[in-house]
Amino acid sequence: MKNVGIIGLGMYVPEKKLTNQDLEKMVDTSDEWITTRTGIKERRIADKSQAASDLAVNAAREALAQAKLKPEDLDLIIVATITPDTQFPSTACWVQKALGAKKAASFDISAACAGYIYGITIAQQFIANGVYKNALVVGTEVLSRITDWTDRSTCVLFGDGAGSCVLAPVKENGILSTYLASDGELGDLLLLPAGGSRNPATHQTVDEKLHTIKMQGNEVFKHAVKLLGEATKIALEKVGLSWKDIDCVIPHQANIRILLAMAKRIGVPEDKIYMNIARYGNMSSASTATALTEAFRDGKIKKGDIVVLVAFGGGLVWGSIVIKW
Repeated sequence: MKNVGIIGLGMYVPEKKLTNQDLEKMVDTSDEWITTRTGIKERRIADKSQAASDLAVNAAREALAQAKLKPEDLDLIIVATITPDTQFPSTACWVQKALGAKKAASFDISAACAGYIYGITIAQQFIANGVYKNALVVGTEVLSRITDWTDRSTCVLFGDGAGSCVLAPVKENGILSTYLASDGELGDLLLLPAGGSRNPATHQTVDEKLHTIKMQGNEVFKHAVKLLGEATKIALEKVGLSWKDIDCVIPHQANIRILLAMAKRIGVPEDKIYMNIARYGNMSSASTATALTEAFRDGKIKKGDIVVLVAFGGGLVWGSIVIKW
């Protein structure tokens, strides 16, 4: 079994910003209400010409450049998204085409906000077992296309963006442990009701806005705090580490109150929790990906640091990864 680590990181967010002041003109809300309850000040919105693969390709190119790899060197592309370009082909195939990564196997995964964690965990197995030499993992979302902009309880939360990493064998350090979990009994708490085989698109589903995100916010909040803490603890225990060993936690950027409650629950100082939610909002699978990229850029992560990625999302699904950088 080979040691597997991250050798390249990248991210991309659209240029257009949607601020809380902009939202005040769209729904009955206020900057103070949004900031106090979510920690979000602005979010990015994709141009009409941009799909999930377009955002993904920009993030991927940065990660490949940092890894000193060409697209044709890639063996595997995994795209985590709940806003695919098309139901099929996969968004990963569109990314493969745009990059020119002709020899890469490509597929999507749907694990909502935990998609990046799931994608890295899957890619690690292929590389550790010698099936592939490297892999590109991307979390990319255009949540603005599935947001109900008349629902003030959800429209203030979401934004668009993409983050990526390149995985490959490393001589030392790298991924120490991973943990994935799910509970389908809680699927109704956060979902997109229509558009699948159970409830295909009709005039009625469109009229009733069933192709937009529906969330039971209070219930999701309670589960999120608990599950983020548990996932971190389990992944650390797998390799004999504790909260005190953590240098940086990169959580899913769902809500600042969730992140602060998680920090308190697991006993990690707030200054070790990296947060970029104020600038981007919740970007689902792209949130952890962009936060990791920015934390590294900002010097919050240094060689030898113990870094924890942890996320939860609709399914419900959740997971964590412990990395020695």
